[in-house]
Amino acid sequence: MHMANSFDPRGASALDVADRELLARRTRVLGAPYRLFYERPVHAVRGNGVLLYDAAGLDYLDAYNNVPVVGHSNPQVRERVSAQLDVLNTHTRYLTDAVVDYAERLTGLFDIADAQAVFVCTGSEAVDLALRMARHVTGRRGVIATAHAYHGTTEAAAAISPSLGPNNPIPGEVELVAAPDLAREDPASAAAAFAARVTEAITALRARGHEPAALIVDSVMSSDGLQGTAARVLEPAAAVAGAAGALYIADEVQAGFGRTGAWWGYPHQGVRPDLVVLGKPMGNGIPIAGVIGRPDVFEVFGRDVRYFNTFGGNPVSIAAAGAVLDELENRRLLASASTVGDLLLRECTALAGTHGGVSAVRGSGLFLALEITDPATGAADAARAAAIVNHMRENRVLISASGVSANVLKVRPPLVFAESDAPRLLDALDAALAAPLAG
Repeated sequence: MHMANSFDPRGASALDVADRELLARRTRVLGAPYRLFYERPVHAVRGNGVLLYDAAGLDYLDAYNNVPVVGHSNPQVRERVSAQLDVLNTHTRYLTDAVVDYAERLTGLFDIADAQAVFVCTGSEAVDLALRMARHVTGRRGVIATAHAYHGTTEAAAAISPSLGPNNPIPGEVELVAAPDLAREDPASAAAAFAARVTEAITALRARGHEPAALIVDSVMSSDGLQGTAARVLEPAAAVAGAAGALYIADEVQAGFGRTGAWWGYPHQGVRPDLVVLGKPMGNGIPIAGVIGRPDVFEVFGRDVRYFNTFGGNPVSIAAAGAVLDELENRRLLASASTVGDLLLRECTALAGTHGGVSAVRGSGLFLALEITDPATGAADAARAAAIVNHMRENRVLISASGVSANVLKVRPPLVFAESDAPRLLDALDAALAAPLAG
């Protein structure tokens, strides 16, 4: 895990007795695979809109969580889920109305002719399925992904998720390419250079006996440091992959459902994906994810492979997903994400001009990144990024950090984050940028 996101055991001494006891119980029963955010973890007990509340009743401004896209404890989602639980919750191998209605509505939001959908329970499952589909339809195994990507935790998804760390094995049928670097490259030259690296990756796969089946990219390249904010920076690479016979998979788990101020991130990139992967925000915390794609790809896969997902797209999850679409549309949250995101981008850029060590500010809707570097050398400064994240946590404003060097502050609030919430975020960021790095 990135330093900014990791619990420091030394922080336990600052917890009260009850939280220290809970932490000890958690460590014993959940074990090493489970991590905690922040040097001093937040004991969240409830949420509402853009706020989380701890066990002492203190509120925290959530400027990080993209899962509750229409806000924590959203009343519409809660009411729809509760009502559906009173009626029916079963699998999709019975004929039910809601899943068909939702699929028609969702696929209508894509520029893929006669798009079809498969629903699963998690984004990792969706990535896994998209890879299976691409490999089956092309008859190939090779996959190209970015060098610090995160796509999920199944074996297949982890194999294309180098951000999981050096002990996460990347098999020979996967080739990694460095993402564009918008802090140091002009977007036009960055797009061409990225396409050239994809070409080299295809050559490298072939040298190992693997033809390319897919190029998969998170449309905002979040884990690579939010490098997808420049328009069409992915377009030439997608063309290269398509010319080589590979399918283009747009991972919209983080970019999708209005995050960028548009429904999806990939149109901003000028690409036409063959498959699109959806996840986390889709049900506002109720497990639902999906793969959207071309009908000919679905036809070949479905004809040859006996695939089903017992509870993917179950009526309760579909009720939540439908409520999310209603909230996004009725509350005009896509337009709000664009407007409020532009405000935050301007203000964060102004703060960067005031404080040393912020070498770049990028944003796309309500997804912003501030790159933290050493003012003297320009080198990535992960320690300071971690200190900023933890300083803001102590001021009860929650963000995170990511990027190849863990030095890119990551601001990604629920889309109900309003202009009136901005001063609290900006004041906390201003104070954290001004604070000396403890040594």
